[in-house]
Amino acid sequence: MQTIQIDLLTALPELIVLFMAMLILLTGLFTKNNIAIYVLAQLTLLAAAFFTVGTHTPAVGYAFTGMFVDDTLSDVLKLMIYLGTAMMFVYTRHYMQLRGMFRGEYYALVLFAVLGMMIMVSGQSMLTIYMGLELLSLCLYSLVALDRDNAKSSEAAMKYFVLGALASGMMLYGMSMIYGMTGSLNISEISSALQGALSDLQGPKNPMLILGLVFIVAGLAFKFGAVPFQMWVPDVYQGAPTAITMLIGSVPKFAAFAITIRLLAQGLQPLTGEWQNMLLIMAVLSIAIGNVTAIAQSNLKRMLAYSTISHIGFLLFGLMSGNLNGYASSMFYMTAYVLMTLAGFGMILLLSRKRFEADTLDDLKGLNQRSKLAAFMMLITMFSMAGVPPTIGFWAKFTVLQAAWQAGFGWAVVFAVLMAAVGAFYYLRIVKLMYFDAPKQTGAFNTPFDAPMDMQIVLSINALALLAFGLLPQTLMSICGAAIVRSLQ
Repeated sequence: MQTIQIDLLTALPELIVLFMAMLILLTGLFTKNNIAIYVLAQLTLLAAAFFTVGTHTPAVGYAFTGMFVDDTLSDVLKLMIYLGTAMMFVYTRHYMQLRGMFRGEYYALVLFAVLGMMIMVSGQSMLTIYMGLELLSLCLYSLVALDRDNAKSSEAAMKYFVLGALASGMMLYGMSMIYGMTGSLNISEISSALQGALSDLQGPKNPMLILGLVFIVAGLAFKFGAVPFQMWVPDVYQGAPTAITMLIGSVPKFAAFAITIRLLAQGLQPLTGEWQNMLLIMAVLSIAIGNVTAIAQSNLKRMLAYSTISHIGFLLFGLMSGNLNGYASSMFYMTAYVLMTLAGFGMILLLSRKRFEADTLDDLKGLNQRSKLAAFMMLITMFSMAGVPPTIGFWAKFTVLQAAWQAGFGWAVVFAVLMAAVGAFYYLRIVKLMYFDAPKQTGAFNTPFDAPMDMQIVLSINALALLAFGLLPQTLMSICGAAIVRSLQ
């Protein structure tokens, strides 16, 4: 009985989110008061954060016979997921109301997706990780198709579903191969088995192990949107409602980072030399293809999709270093990326109207003449994405490239710096459109902003945080470093 109580206490935040998601889903059937549902969803995230902090201990705890881990890394990432999701709820409420999608199932699906992320973050078994991954994926597929009358959304959802199912199958196949060679699904036991095989010349170099590793890395690359598994990113970003695009492009990346750390840095650490080379190829290709292709885009959401691909390339530079400093740098980069993505898509939502999507570059022309504050927030966001000091984006790029340089990937770092200069073009082009071009003369574009005050306040804080963390990055860096060190040492 005591073991069951410990297990339930360890997973208490997950149980709260699960219960409230089901409650919100049922509540939506019996009430039309969607504001109450919105408040319930925000309170759910607040309660989950409270119990995540309340049950935190510096020691690493395990539950459910070692399939679930509660450590500093999982707690920090969960808190970031709660914060990012709460901000997304604030940004998207007005947008969803105008388009008739402000319903209980929207909040229920997002909370179920959050639950999937939490399970992935705390997964200590390949089975647990896969369960969380599938829960997250199924919710995202449904959310992309939430606007049932939109043909583009339905097409994007189908593409996402087909390619996502293929990637999940590849990852599951790779997991089955690793299980067959090590005899365990537990991350720690897999690492121990591979360490024990180091003395055997056929151990870590076994072809079956390498093939399983390839499939796992391919599945992880799809979830990140890294080249050559990036095909779904621009189509889904453009086809999905902007509110859902914001979700797909932001907080699920924390969960993808977590399972990458669990699987590669913990479970498959003895195979570091093999997966380092795979990540190196994907990182270089992602930065190159993402930045070059983004230049040709006229759709803002599609441009941000290719921007995401290039950012994932920089993130992989930290991961492929194969050491604690690199992992901490990647976690810092991921945090910065999510903040930038929320701000970028938040600006699109701010400028959007009923039956008008501000998702083309032309929609940003002359923004400074309409709203100096909105233009300034977008300027900070674009500067941060480009890596211009003193924004957080500069320090994010600097830390991952420094980690890769110290790990001996000097030529790749030089290439990444050159491509970052190329990528700065399409970010600075937006600044030029806002400050130096004449605004469009269409009626929908020139109507005053009707976004609620809470959205404008949170969005302003979000944009200013990109500058504040750039001026004082030490606190956030320390949190990321402590989370990695305490969990992986």
